[in-house]
Amino acid sequence: MAGVRRARQKTLRETRREIDAFLRIGAVQVAELDLGDGTGAEDEAEAAVLRPGPGSPPVSSGAVFVLVRRAGLPVGTLLGHVPGGADPTRVLAGLARELPRGAPPEPWPAPPSAGVVVATRERADQLARALDSLLAQDHPDFEIVVVDNAPVTGETRELVERKYGERVRYVCEPVPGLAAAHNRGLAMVRGEVVAFTDDDVVADPRWLTELTAPFAADPHLGCATGLILPARLRTPAQVLLESHGGFAKGFVPRTYDPEHPPADEPLFPFTAGRFGSGANMAFRTAVLRTVGGFDPATGAGTRARGGDDLYGFVRVLAQGQRLRYTPRALVWHHHRETWRDLETQAYGYGAGLTAYLTAILVNRPALLPALLARVPGGLAHARRLTAVRATGEGAGA
Repeated sequence: MAGVRRARQKTLRETRREIDAFLRIGAVQVAELDLGDGTGAEDEAEAAVLRPGPGSPPVSSGAVFVLVRRAGLPVGTLLGHVPGGADPTRVLAGLARELPRGAPPEPWPAPPSAGVVVATRERADQLARALDSLLAQDHPDFEIVVVDNAPVTGETRELVERKYGERVRYVCEPVPGLAAAHNRGLAMVRGEVVAFTDDDVVADPRWLTELTAPFAADPHLGCATGLILPARLRTPAQVLLESHGGFAKGFVPRTYDPEHPPADEPLFPFTAGRFGSGANMAFRTAVLRTVGGFDPATGAGTRARGGDDLYGFVRVLAQGQRLRYTPRALVWHHHRETWRDLETQAYGYGAGLTAYLTAILVNRPALLPALLARVPGGLAHARRLTAVRATGEGAGA
C-alpha cells in the first residue's frame, strides 16, 4: 500500500507541474503544410505550401502546430518553433522531413449519396461557421440537416432560413439530448450514408467524400470515423487537451472487423473510444436505423452527458458490420477555451463512458459474456502499459 501511495503522490506532483507549465504557455499557431508530391527533401522544401489553420492569421514567429500533408493527404502533425525573422515555410518544411511518407493513397469508387446531420443548441455563430464549411464540400450528392435541440430562442431557425434557405433543412427536436437530436436527423435524411458532425467544427473540403467513399468499396462497412484536429490553440486549456491526444486517432487507416478482432485490442469492441468520436462519424443509414439509432438516454444534454457515439459504434459492430477509421476525412474542432469548460467536458466524457457501458449491460445483456471474457486480458494489457510508464521504458515513443 505504501508503494501505491507513493506512486499516486508522484503522479499528482507530475500533474501539478504539467498544469503549471501549460499555464505559462502562450498561444500556439495552427497551420497546414503541404509538401506536394516531390520525391526528395529538396523538392519538398521548394514545393511546400504553408497555409494558416481555419480562421487563423498567416503564420509568424513562435510556436506552431502543423498538419503536414503530402500531395494533399494528411500524414502527420508536428509542433515547431519559427525563430524571429525566419521563413516559416522553410523552417517547418525542414522539420516535416522527419515524418514518415505514409502509404500510397487508396483508390476509392465514387462516394454514395449522403446526408449530414448537425445537432445544435443556441450557438448560431458557431453553427454558421460549420455550415459554411459543409456547403463547400466536393461531394457530388449530399444534403445537410440541422437539428435544433430543445431551443429556447428562434435564433437557429432564423439563421438557417435567412442565410441558407433551401440549401439546408431545418428541424426542431424538443427532447433534450444529443442522441435524441441525432435520431431525429437520422429519420430525416435520404442518403445511403448518414454523417454526423458538431456545430463547433470546420470541415475540410474533402471531408464528406473521404468519409463516405469507403462505404461504396465495402458492402459490409457499417460505420466510418475520421481525423479530428484542433482549429485553435490559443489558451492553455486548449493546448493541454491537445497535448494529451485531443480527439485524433492517428494517421494510419484501420478497419475493425468483428470477425477478426485486433490482437492489440484485448477488450474489443468495448474500448469504443479507440474507434473515433461523434464529431466525425458516418453510418450506413439502413444499418443505423436497423439497430435503433442512438440510445436517447445517453449523450450531451442528458444526465449521462455522453457515450451516445460509443454505444452507436458497438451496436453496429455487434451486428457483424465493419468499422473503418480514415484519417483522410478531416474536421477541425474548436476545443474548449477555459479550464472550467475543459473540466466540465472531461467529467462529461467520464460520465458518458460509464453510461455507455451501463447501456450495454442493460440493453444488450447478450454482450455481457463477451465483455466478461475480455476483462482478464484487458487488465493484463493495462498492467503492462502501467509497468512501462513506471519504469520509463516508453519514453520518447
